[in-house]
Amino acid sequence: MAIRQVTIYSTPTCHFCHAAKEFFDANKVAYTDYNVATDIEKRKEMVEKSGQMGVPVITIGDTLIVGFDEGRLRELLAV
Repeated sequence: MAIRQVTIYSTPTCHFCHAAKEFFDANKVAYTDYNVATDIEKRKEMVEKSGQMGVPVITIGDTLIVGFDEGRLRELLAV
C-alpha cells in the first residue's frame, strides 16, 4: 500500500484532536499538524475542504474525515 499524506487541522484545546494525534503517534503514522487557532490561512483551507469550522479535520490522501473516527482511520491507514 502506498504511503499517503496525513494532515490534521487542529486546535490546542480540542480533546478529539489530541486523541487523534495520540493515535497517530501510537501507530507510528507520520502526519502534518496545522493549528487552525493561530494559522488563519490553514483555517481557511480547512473550511474550504470540509465546509465547517469543527476540528479535527483529517485528510489521508484525498479522503477527508471530520472528527476522530478511530475505526475509519485504522481502515484507511491499515493499522
